Amino acid sequence: MAFLLTRRSVSVKLLCAPGPDRETLMRLLTAAARAPDHGKLEPWRFVVLEGVAQARIAASIRARAAVTGQDADKGAGPYETAPVSVAVIAVPRDTRKIPRIEQTLSVGAVCLGLVNAALASGWGATWLTGWPAYDTVWNGPALRLSPDEWVAGVIHIGTCETPPQDRPRPDLQSVTTWPEA
Repeated sequence: MAFLLTRRSVSVKLLCAPGPDRETLMRLLTAAARAPDHGKLEPWRFVVLEGVAQARIAASIRARAAVTGQDADKGAGPYETAPVSVAVIAVPRDTRKIPRIEQTLSVGAVCLGLVNAALASGWGATWLTGWPAYDTVWNGPALRLSPDEWVAGVIHIGTCETPPQDRPRPDLQSVTTWPEA
């Protein structure tokens, strides 16, 4: 509980090398995959980007930004800063039993699970999307997405030498109701 009550995502600008090695990253992904998944559909997959793959992704984002007028630094910067980036891809499954919204919620739980696993293990981590995540002309080919897949989030992970500042939290009294019977 102490971790959950004090957890704080780390700005991607504060992330630096080293990042987790493959063995450590597999442990983090294993923890993230323990998300609620009604029907055991696994409506998600991971694309792990590091080193050359990150440089290729950042370059392709910059090229796309030049065509679309989007902010190249905002789109590519996280991939140039964080040592490891994990794109969590939504993979909706066709089924009559499990609505797509439940599958989408499972994908979100995987994203948060990966952030929390990284933070609990002492890494800095943050969950971002940004315009590249929504640009299907770019992200389809760049991340090798099928037509039904989409980017739920990109979890950037690395070392954080500066503890992040806390931010204001919700006023629970204003967002909580206790209906009477």
